[in-house]
Amino acid sequence: MDQPGVQVRVLNAAGVERLVGWAKDESWNPGLADAAAFRTADPDGFLGCFLDDELVAGISAVAYGQDFGFIGLYICHPDHRGKGYGKLVWDAGMARLGDRTIGLDGVPAQQANYARMGFVAAYDTLRWSGRPTHPQAGGNVVAVTGDLVPQVLAYDRPFFPAERDGFLRTWLEHPRHARAVLRNGSVHGYAVVRECHDGFKIGPLFADGLEDAKALVAACAAAAGGGTLHIDVPVGQEALAEHLWALGFAEGFATKRMYRGPAPDLVMNGIFGITTLELG
Repeated sequence: MDQPGVQVRVLNAAGVERLVGWAKDESWNPGLADAAAFRTADPDGFLGCFLDDELVAGISAVAYGQDFGFIGLYICHPDHRGKGYGKLVWDAGMARLGDRTIGLDGVPAQQANYARMGFVAAYDTLRWSGRPTHPQAGGNVVAVTGDLVPQVLAYDRPFFPAERDGFLRTWLEHPRHARAVLRNGSVHGYAVVRECHDGFKIGPLFADGLEDAKALVAACAAAAGGGTLHIDVPVGQEALAEHLWALGFAEGFATKRMYRGPAPDLVMNGIFGITTLELG
């Protein structure tokens, strides 16, 4: 697009805050403190299209090292749709990530478009939402404190396509609540719960097995003080889904994890809840 006054550039902190605010307006329900934490993953990974210095479209194109990247927060402001601004940030984001394997979580209405751009479906997720009554954390679940952080960072690696220590060190901190299953001094699962505009989201939820995952859900419910919980669960985790249903959770928002490039080799049976739809 050769139009005077149109420019694509990296968003500063205020720009990322605004883009996350648009996600709220789209009913994507981001966390109250997401923007600052997201930028720790890749400060240059958030792009905006500006028309005469007004932000009209944005995208996150976060690079995790040289081999993996993730696309999210792809939004054009409703007042400027149908004018090509969204395509400008999409093209800029894809160019930034280059030859990396690129992941995204596509809503049903966009999955065919992503497929035409070379993205291949890997698995489906369903958002489960509910408010467990009388939540109690199990005896093996502890708060993640400074001494435990290195173990959690190491535990994360089989479940995510790339190292993301910088982001996780922030993600594990206040105002989010991080909990881990600890047995004999070793981490066997961890989860983070954060306050959102509607209730609280759990993500990630990684664990050795179902019982550890259930204990972490209970611990997150307790940390949320009885608020409504939301968790994006891979469809293959039927046993956890049945547990959530028994707790009174209901199915909602559906997405499909898709990759362009070789799909990462992950330990899927330990992924009970993805981290975020925005960053993977």
